[in-house]
Amino acid sequence: MANSGVQLLGFFLSLIGIVGLIIGTILPQWKMSAYIGDNIITAVAMYQGLWMSCAFQSTGQLQCKIYDSILQLDSSLQATRALMIVGIIVSVAGLGVACMGMKCTTCGGSEKVRKSRVAMTGGIILLVGGLCAIVACSWFAHNVIRAFYNPYTPVNTKFEFGAAIFIAWGGSLLDVLGGAMLAASCPRKKQASKYPSMGASRSGPPSSTKEYV
Repeated sequence: MANSGVQLLGFFLSLIGIVGLIIGTILPQWKMSAYIGDNIITAVAMYQGLWMSCAFQSTGQLQCKIYDSILQLDSSLQATRALMIVGIIVSVAGLGVACMGMKCTTCGGSEKVRKSRVAMTGGIILLVGGLCAIVACSWFAHNVIRAFYNPYTPVNTKFEFGAAIFIAWGGSLLDVLGGAMLAASCPRKKQASKYPSMGASRSGPPSSTKEYV
């Protein structure tokens, strides 16, 4: 069975990953305006996230506006929202299941094989949640790259990656890594010995001492 230290490491990595997913989902810096035109100095920096768009003035003032209607948003942005929320919810559920199956906890019974299976199940759920977040971040990044290299996109409306997408990427990778460590708690079946034990051979029927002529 997996060592309890590996389970603790996987638990804390998954916990840090979930915190990164939540922070990355909330922050509006998923993409930021790219300064690739002739005018390098600009007074406004534009940021767009999953929930709002922000404008950062040169005076240090930040103005944000939440998206008015969900139905007016792009379908890829709505899918990214849904995948990130599903990834966070599934990861939190997997972390709770894994906590019940860890060796250092007393909940979930005292049977080692059953607790190891519960920890393995929690690790698999964490893997699913992390993969959902990775797909969401990669999909969003693909759309940003495609719009950036599209020759029909105006120069002043091109965006590049922001800090939030990297935070979400890092959180999802930590979530997957921690889930893989917890999934390694799968109990191994004991292999039956090919040779009879010494006690069984000694407890056999007594040999006859009679001599025949």
